Amino acid sequence: MKIEITSHEAAIDKCEELAALVARHTNGKGNGAHITAIDSLAFMRECDSVTAMHGVSEPVLGLVVQGRKEVLLNEKAYQYGVAQYLVVSVDLPMSGCAVEATPDKPYLCLKLKLDSAQLCEIIAQTNPSIDQKDSVSGWFISDADSTLIDCAIRLTKLLETPQDIPFLAPMAIREIYYRLLIGEQGEAVRQIATAGSNMQRIAEVIKQLKADFAKPLRVENLAGQANMSASSFHRHFKQVTSMSPLQYQKQLRLSAARQIMLSENVDATQAAYQVGYESISQFSREYSRMFGAPPIRDIERLRVA
Repeated sequence: MKIEITSHEAAIDKCEELAALVARHTNGKGNGAHITAIDSLAFMRECDSVTAMHGVSEPVLGLVVQGRKEVLLNEKAYQYGVAQYLVVSVDLPMSGCAVEATPDKPYLCLKLKLDSAQLCEIIAQTNPSIDQKDSVSGWFISDADSTLIDCAIRLTKLLETPQDIPFLAPMAIREIYYRLLIGEQGEAVRQIATAGSNMQRIAEVIKQLKADFAKPLRVENLAGQANMSASSFHRHFKQVTSMSPLQYQKQLRLSAARQIMLSENVDATQAAYQVGYESISQFSREYSRMFGAPPIRDIERLRVA
């Protein structure tokens, strides 16, 4: 236990160097996500605690290097801070906001998109065994060790020598993937890219759900696509996503309706019908529960912000 504590303390110390690098590349750029010259790498910067932003997260590694973050998944809140990371293995409707951030010491996070093809290559070489009987969660929060943060530092430093990025960035990213695969949640990461794993089968169904979220949901059809019985599919889907297929579809619909009202300037009734709702009262009720305000008030608030 003492060794584990010491290891995590060393990781926290290393995060100071990484935070300084991330701060340098985000200074003066405002709140939000900032892309970099490395395609899969981005930085998050928040100077204050803001209203949680909702969206569908793609497979990603999010490593906090300064401050603290709260994510909400199916109305449950989870927090993680310095030298801790979140891995999302499948597309998940989530929201999040900084809960520890100031202008002098902003919340800083390194985000790296996860590529299943690259993971698959590493899995093929290391050839780890995987038990496909049970599903694992499609997201998790873990403590980072010093070796993982060292990889992140080397990757970030490449932004200072752009000529080295094409050759060295893939190597640094490959090592980060390797560190994730041999870490405490390695099985969850392996299942992202393991053909036939329960997580990958659920991930394929999720792609279909995202494409057809406005259509009525037929669990039997989705289960057939995953080559599972309806009861087994429901159990595996909930294990991976922390929600039922119906809850997942509802969050997709509500997030899409919000985006439609913001970008297309349509009213709540039109947006509700576009995303598949037949009852406007049900739409308004569920929208208010998810976003904390009725559609009109919520959209007005977002436009002012």
